[in-house]
Amino acid sequence: MFTRRDFFTLAAATATLMGGAGGLARAAAQQKITQDDLLKFDPVGQVTLLHITDIHAQLVPIYFREPSVNLGVAEVKGLPPHITGKDFLKEFSIPATSPEGYALSSNDFTALAKNYGKVGGLDRLATLIKAIRAQRPANTLFLDGGDTWQGSYTSLQETGADMVRAMNALGTDAMTAHWEFTYGTDRVQELVEMLEFPFLAGNVRDTEWEEPVFDGVAYFERGGVKIGVVGQAFPYTPVANPRYMIPSWSFGIQEKRVQELVDEARAGGAELVVLLSHNGFDVDRKMAGRVTGIDVILTGHTHDALPVVLEEKGTLLVASGSHGKFLSRLDIEVKGGKMTNYNYRLIPVFSDVIEPDPEISAIVKGIREPHEAELTRVLGRTESLLYRRGNFNGTFDDLICQALMEQRDAQIALSPGFRWGASLLPGQDITVEDVYNMTSITYPAAYRNEFTGEFLKVILEDVADNLFNPDPYYQQGGDMVRVGGMSYAINPNNAMGRRISDMKLIATGEAIDPAKTYTVAGWASVNEGTEGPPIWDVVNGYIEDKKVVNVPENKNIRISGS
Repeated sequence: MFTRRDFFTLAAATATLMGGAGGLARAAAQQKITQDDLLKFDPVGQVTLLHITDIHAQLVPIYFREPSVNLGVAEVKGLPPHITGKDFLKEFSIPATSPEGYALSSNDFTALAKNYGKVGGLDRLATLIKAIRAQRPANTLFLDGGDTWQGSYTSLQETGADMVRAMNALGTDAMTAHWEFTYGTDRVQELVEMLEFPFLAGNVRDTEWEEPVFDGVAYFERGGVKIGVVGQAFPYTPVANPRYMIPSWSFGIQEKRVQELVDEARAGGAELVVLLSHNGFDVDRKMAGRVTGIDVILTGHTHDALPVVLEEKGTLLVASGSHGKFLSRLDIEVKGGKMTNYNYRLIPVFSDVIEPDPEISAIVKGIREPHEAELTRVLGRTESLLYRRGNFNGTFDDLICQALMEQRDAQIALSPGFRWGASLLPGQDITVEDVYNMTSITYPAAYRNEFTGEFLKVILEDVADNLFNPDPYYQQGGDMVRVGGMSYAINPNNAMGRRISDMKLIATGEAIDPAKTYTVAGWASVNEGTEGPPIWDVVNGYIEDKKVVNVPENKNIRISGS
């Protein structure tokens, strides 16, 4: 069986970081990191599961910084994936300046990025997937955990069709979904019809007929083993995203329904049952302890990347990161209808050392070429690292908040705690594509409203409970709403309604008065009929006006009890 020590033997073999900043190609030559190194693996058993999730329509290589803050509460406090930075590296014995150290941590991100380069790119993923399939031609099953059709300029322009073409060409075997539903009921059904593989979402039902909208289970045979794949879409889609876009579909965790589908798969002869999930890691960890008969949960939604599988009551949990940055490979041996052995590796997709696959490169070029002039149009330049991920703030979100306050003449700005969006290094140009990588949604209106101080606290408390409710089944997704123009304190361990305190206006230092009214700008309201310019126009205009931006570390949120 593949152990943690086995994984880091390979990591240590490629861990010595040489000086200089000549890009990954130079670093690779010095450290002998190659495509073959990334593919090294001792095959086990009859089945190879390949998994990606949350790629958010990123077709080409990007930079992506892992979060520096990812807090857990109650029973999962301090457990993976709720450790970050140096603590994460220590937990998994990863050398800080190794390739895996760069890929899996926010530690020294800018310096390491200059050496190791960009990550992801669908044509690089294709190269890895095809190489593994060539090694295991009758054994490999490639599964997509969703959040695939949304997150870029081209996906917004083509309302997801670009990603359907690309994922068809990649030979995907099945997928589930979340942000896909924000294209609306009719468009989702059109895109599903275009798929050359199953769209699995067993927890989505028609509210009028109380019937399943999509298949819940698909069957595959690999290496003589019958596999049942159960699909679970994001349970809180109508809460986290606009209900009016999917008015006749219900979602929910539906634990009983998951158990029924697992039992159905077993009754249908499945010797290996895989839950292809977009629940989020903590929800899946709880579900693994309550639903019987699941061998593997391929988890998604929370963008966690773990270099080992975690085990919960005999169920393996696989967390494959996001943005095409990683490809998970899990080899499984099945005997007598039971999983008896496995081997795992989380493969970092280091773009500069992987030969692009010509077929997928051509498809990506065809998708992007009509939009190339706009994608590459330079708006300005950043002097600071711009990123999104983290429970409480990200510098690109701070930039968005600054743009909202200035362009919409507001005292306070609110920006949603989305997890998706590529990072930019200091000194990089900011292009139109970069802004869309952070803002490309189907409900982009940048509103300007009057909120009372009391209502502002209600918003913060509500989002905090979505993130820090001690019961994972009540965590509805996302990170904390980002704020501009105000500061506050938070204790994630307190009860609902008592987490937020000491709210102040930054401009004056005065306390936010519950009875007073404040001018607030924001975007991504889930309310139908919200008016305002699209957020990308607001941010583009702000950057073009400034020409050079420098976003300092946000010290306006004080965290206690963590």
